[in-house]
Amino acid sequence: MNKYIKILIAMLFMFYLTACSQQDSSEGQKKNTGVDITVSAAASLNNALKEIKTEFEKNNKNIHISTNLGGTGALQQQIIQGAPVDIFISAAKDKFVTLINKGLISKDKSKDLLGNELVLITNKQNPAPIHSLEDLADSRVKKIAIGIPESVPAGQYAMQTLRKIRISEKIQPKIVQTKDVRQVLTYVETGSVDAGLVYTTDAKISTKVKTVAVAPSGSHDPIIYPAGIINESKHKKEAAIFFEFLQSKTAKKIFEKYGFNVLE
Repeated sequence: MNKYIKILIAMLFMFYLTACSQQDSSEGQKKNTGVDITVSAAASLNNALKEIKTEFEKNNKNIHISTNLGGTGALQQQIIQGAPVDIFISAAKDKFVTLINKGLISKDKSKDLLGNELVLITNKQNPAPIHSLEDLADSRVKKIAIGIPESVPAGQYAMQTLRKIRISEKIQPKIVQTKDVRQVLTYVETGSVDAGLVYTTDAKISTKVKTVAVAPSGSHDPIIYPAGIINESKHKKEAAIFFEFLQSKTAKKIFEKYGFNVLE
């Protein structure tokens, strides 16, 4: 009988060791998975942020960056409605300031990060007969793509420019509105429209479009990209580390590579 009791005790001890080992392994895996932070950013930042994310994660193994890209207005509304976002990079100052006024971002945890330009583009292989913004009124130009002015800053800047040069009403029937600035670029690349208004950074990444003209200085609000940490972030420490990296020399070189003007 004693022999069987000893065997039973030995089996229970082995079971205990196995359970402890599995628990330690599970805890180790949790430690190794690190922290995920979500960056909601204007669609025009797509390529630059991909490269910045790669560089950042090389030296910050425990912090993983997830990007949520889209029209600034839509991203702003997601944050207002409580989406679990850690950092917001807007393509419009006014929409960013709204979040500050609502207490969702603090001024001391935000910065005017980048600048950009608005340009007119057409398809490189099959260009429209345009050489200036005023040429959009030409009867040979049938479709012009811009972002939805109410939710896409590039579309807002586009409408300001078209009004400033006094052709907005004349070309209104030609305008095709898109969900973000990258969709404008796609429409021009595929020939779905004759021309489009995008940022110079969007035009720079495409081999299928050519820049026809730059919007005149003063024809639209300054194109500023503010960035900030969301007050309700559950990972403020990690978000602060990435926020600082966005202002580093490494990030600056990447932003400039894609055509952004880095603000000091």
